[in-house]
Amino acid sequence: MQEIEPLDVTIIIPTLNEEGGIGRVIDAFKELGYHNILVIDGNSTDRTREIAREKGAKVVVQSGRGKGQAVAEAFSMIESDVAVLIDGDGTYDPRDIEKMLEPIRRGMAEHVIGNRLLNYEKGAFTRLNLFGNRVLNWLFRFLYGVELHDILSGYRALKKEVYKSVNLLKPGFEVETELTVETLTNGFRIVEVPINYYRRNGNTKLNPIGDGLGIGRAIIELLVRYNPAKYLYLLGIVFMVLGLLTGSYVVYEWFHRIPHDLLAIVTAILVLGGVQFLAIGFVMSYMFKVMVELKKSLREGRK
Repeated sequence: MQEIEPLDVTIIIPTLNEEGGIGRVIDAFKELGYHNILVIDGNSTDRTREIAREKGAKVVVQSGRGKGQAVAEAFSMIESDVAVLIDGDGTYDPRDIEKMLEPIRRGMAEHVIGNRLLNYEKGAFTRLNLFGNRVLNWLFRFLYGVELHDILSGYRALKKEVYKSVNLLKPGFEVETELTVETLTNGFRIVEVPINYYRRNGNTKLNPIGDGLGIGRAIIELLVRYNPAKYLYLLGIVFMVLGLLTGSYVVYEWFHRIPHDLLAIVTAILVLGGVQFLAIGFVMSYMFKVMVELKKSLREGRK
């Protein structure tokens, strides 16, 4: 079992106008013995930075904009064995940190996600937000084939080898999705643990429709990094289905002595194209799996 002491952990808190919750979050972590706290602030216009400094946290104003850029910048600034990400609005419980660290201590995972959807306070999610979360998580499981149920959670623990290897390009709220995909792409293990989730004090910064669509688009776009062969599978299936539909029509008409030579050629092209897409996808998928295993082997060889 790996020993992880509070001094080995840096708490990263991205903030933007969180004066109502940031003080309580920092106090709670310090009471638990976690004093390495980095608040990376997106140019708050309230007292967020002032309160964080008074509570003893290190405060940095991010150089860019957006949560994703803040997290990437924070990762570049720290060198601790483990980084813990948490929001500064008080919706997550700092006392859950031991649950978050346990899979890393036991060698079960390099990246731990706090699953909010198993134990949340009434009113923590609106019906629209809860529905959107479930749809986006289903889409992720369907496309990536990985059993994760809360990829949008902002409470995470990552080993140094993970947070130093991820390549975060999305500047906004897509950062949680990108962190998850980057971890899987690099061959690291992810585990979810149940955590508490509470109602937010004040208005949310999330736009349920706009940000939800952006996250959904990111899930699809990031599939290129994880396994581009899945796009080829999709194209292959589409071509095959169109070929079967047109082929069925051609055969039906032929039995009624009505030839469709041109459509028959199109059918053949669609079917053959579909078969080729599926075959190339299979080869690319195999190559991707080999690359992931190679990355794992190289990491293990360096240990």
